[in-house]
Amino acid sequence: MMRFVTAVFLSVFLVATNANAEKVQISAKNGLKLNANLVLADGKSLSDGAVLLTHGTLAHNGMEIIVAMQELLAERGISSLAHTLALGISNRTGMYDCTKPHTHKNTDFLDEISLWLDWLEQKGATDITIVGHSRGGNQVAWYAGEKDRPSISRVVLVAPGTWSQNKAASGFKRAHKAELKGVLSRAEELLAAGRGGEMMKGVGLLYCPGADVTAESFVSYYNNDMRRDTPTVIPNITKPTLLIIASEDTINPKMHEAAKPFVGSGKIEMVVIDGAGHFFRDLYGDDIADAMEEFITR
Repeated sequence: MMRFVTAVFLSVFLVATNANAEKVQISAKNGLKLNANLVLADGKSLSDGAVLLTHGTLAHNGMEIIVAMQELLAERGISSLAHTLALGISNRTGMYDCTKPHTHKNTDFLDEISLWLDWLEQKGATDITIVGHSRGGNQVAWYAGEKDRPSISRVVLVAPGTWSQNKAASGFKRAHKAELKGVLSRAEELLAAGRGGEMMKGVGLLYCPGADVTAESFVSYYNNDMRRDTPTVIPNITKPTLLIIASEDTINPKMHEAAKPFVGSGKIEMVVIDGAGHFFRDLYGDDIADAMEEFITR
C-alpha cells in the first residue's frame, strides 16, 4: 500500500512541478533537430550547476525514470537537462518507432552529448554532472573516458550496461531468431566495400525484430567493440564517478560484481540500492536522487 500511495503522490508531484520545465531544441551539424527538457530548481540558474541526463536503449527523455530523476533532483535544489537521442530522426519524441529503418549508429551519442554540453556552457553552466541510465550509462562512461572537458565535474552511472560478444549473440538470436555471426559478417562485407549505407531488409536491430537496418548501423551496434562494456571504459574516466546499482537488476545483473575492482580507488564510488530493479520504480527513485544529491553537493 505504501508503494502505491508513493507512486500516486509522485505522479501528482510531477504534474504540479511542470511549471519549472522548459522544452529546448537545437540543431545538429547533420541538420537533425534535437530535443531536451530543462528543469530548473526553484531559485537556481544553470550557473549554479546542472545535471545532463542520457536515457537508455531506443528510449527518450519522457520515460518514467528520467522524468522522476529530473523532478526529484529539482526538489533537492539541483537543475537538470534531459535530452532525447535523435537516433537518425529529426525532432524525435517517444520510444523509437521500430517500423522505421535504422540508419543511426551507436556512436552518434558522442556528438550529441557534446552539443548539449555546448548549450549548457553557453547558458552559464561550468559545473556539470553527466548522468546516464542503462545503455545511456555506458555511453556516458564512454564519453567521459574519451571526451572529457573542464565543465564536467562528475559522472554518475545508473545501472549502466555491460557487453560481450557472446551476450550480444545470444540476445540477437533470442530477439531475431537468427545467428548474429552470419548477419554481422554480411554487414561488415558491405561496409568494407563502401556500401555501408545499403539497407539490409528485415534483419532486425536491438529491440526491433524484422526491422530494416543499414549495414553501417548494424555494424556499429554489433561489432566487437568492448567500449560498450562499462567496466572496460571505467578506468579511462578521470572525474569522480558514482555507480548506482540495483540489487535486483535482471538486465545488467553482472555490473555489481564487475565494478567491485574499481571501487575504493579514490575516484570511483558505488551505491547498491537493495530491492531495486533496473528502472528503480516507486520509492527507489528517491534513493537514486538521494545518492546523487549527496555525491553532487558534497
